[in-house]
Amino acid sequence: MAGRLYIVPTPVGNLDDMTPRAIATLRAASLVLAEDTRTSAVLMRHFGIDTPMASHHKFNEHDTAEALAARIDAGEDIALISDAGTPGISDPGFLLSRECRRRGIDVVTLPGATAFVPALVSSGLPCDRFVFEGFLPPKKGRATRIAALAADERTFIVYESPLRLVKTLAELAAACGPDREASASREISKLHETTVRGTLATLREYFEANNPRGEFVLIVAGNKSDTPKVHKNKFKE
Repeated sequence: MAGRLYIVPTPVGNLDDMTPRAIATLRAASLVLAEDTRTSAVLMRHFGIDTPMASHHKFNEHDTAEALAARIDAGEDIALISDAGTPGISDPGFLLSRECRRRGIDVVTLPGATAFVPALVSSGLPCDRFVFEGFLPPKKGRATRIAALAADERTFIVYESPLRLVKTLAELAAACGPDREASASREISKLHETTVRGTLATLREYFEANNPRGEFVLIVAGNKSDTPKVHKNKFKE
């Protein structure tokens, strides 16, 4: 009888966000695949989970997905986690999940933490329809992708590093217009969680004056948004 692949979300910040079901699933699995075993070892020790771990990341997932799926097909239950959040959302996971689906293996995804949902809800921007972009292409196709997002009527979501944040805000402002409403959230569920709301122009100005730290989730209003305008020199934090 074939085993199952379990996709297990882990906290993006506060370890108290780990669910009892996630803990039980990691304990019951025969193997836990981790994006970085050193990072995940902290989580495993914290919850007293002693299941063996192996690395599964973007540099080896093309080579390991087939062999891992074969192990599950032979009867093993294997759990997949990433450094934080839900695997497959801007993290490794899709290739293994696809290979399991190809073989008819059950893939069970537990509900749980991901950074963009709380950032979206906290933004105050429409969240009934939205586009999740993740990380923008660093070079090739970047301008085309930004132009497409700028034209979309739905709220859109972008992940960004602190080193590229100001540049990305400038590019988005040029494509969407400087007065397009947006928010920038960092350190979701951590001690220094912060959300700054305003326009793309004011956010750029704010982070030029305040050095960005931590990973960011940018939420940008869709084209022709009906949400009220924010004064371009006013910051809300």
